[in-house]
Amino acid sequence: MIVTIAGGVGAARMLRALRQIIPDDQLLAIVNVGDDLVLHGLHISPDLDTVTYTLAEAIDPEKGWGLVGESWNAMETVGRYGGVTWFGLGDRDIGTHLFRTQRISEGATLSEITSEISAAWNLGLTMTPVTNDKLRTMVTLATDDPAASTFPALSAGSEISFQEYFVQRHHSVPVFSVRFDNAENAQPAPGVLDAIANADCIVIAPSNPIVSIAPVLAVPGIRDALVRRRSNVVAVSPIIAGSALKGPADRMMSELGYEPSALGVAKLSQDFVGTFVIDTADAASAPAIEALGMRCIVTDTIMSSPEVSAALASTVISSQENV
Repeated sequence: MIVTIAGGVGAARMLRALRQIIPDDQLLAIVNVGDDLVLHGLHISPDLDTVTYTLAEAIDPEKGWGLVGESWNAMETVGRYGGVTWFGLGDRDIGTHLFRTQRISEGATLSEITSEISAAWNLGLTMTPVTNDKLRTMVTLATDDPAASTFPALSAGSEISFQEYFVQRHHSVPVFSVRFDNAENAQPAPGVLDAIANADCIVIAPSNPIVSIAPVLAVPGIRDALVRRRSNVVAVSPIIAGSALKGPADRMMSELGYEPSALGVAKLSQDFVGTFVIDTADAASAPAIEALGMRCIVTDTIMSSPEVSAALASTVISSQENV
């Protein structure tokens, strides 16, 4: 079994690459839920949905989120009434959130609902949230953020949810700190710790280390489980030549005092990652990464085509052959 610690677009692409070389019934994804929110009374799980829609080949290729061929009638009506529209929900996408919210009201767990949604999209792999409990990524601003037409002004030190930072404010405000609300009370979803303990290989997807991977690690028991399996954990750097391919990972790392580089990501994960995969653009960092006690593999990590993606997946899996 190949277990992937997943969050966001980078994780979705890594899982799609792994599916090219590994049968679905041998893949399990443990997905971040720190981005989840309740809006319009609906429980929304952005990372779970991004992974689902991507693997179902139903994602909007231009936006990188939501469903292809969407209409936006519901949001237009909400806007007519002066309601909240900063978080865009397409009409078809709303159906997913309606179903999830209904099932929660009926007493179903998020992992049960995720299995039902995966089955409805005919996904053969297993996907589970890291926890069924509430877990929310919260961001404290480093500077004042002036008022805009769609949201109120905030002063330095204000704490907001990840989605308010990322979507509403377009991740344009410097960050002072990040915390994971209720993490200490959360429990790993059923089967998560067993999956990590028994996996042939554990892949840390090229996702934002601060707000996609760290929330997963914040759930009690997850990080310790990975530390115990360190020699079988392979991470792909989300930072290439000092920049993130998508999103604010590089800026967030810098603002929080970490080096925004492949080496910086390696330092953040050295206690639970045994093999670190970096792009050819960062080949010069390999000796410094190996000095951390990690194996370092240099290859093309930009999944620009199915062929490159499959080659990266093969490199990641084959890295465990002689471990």
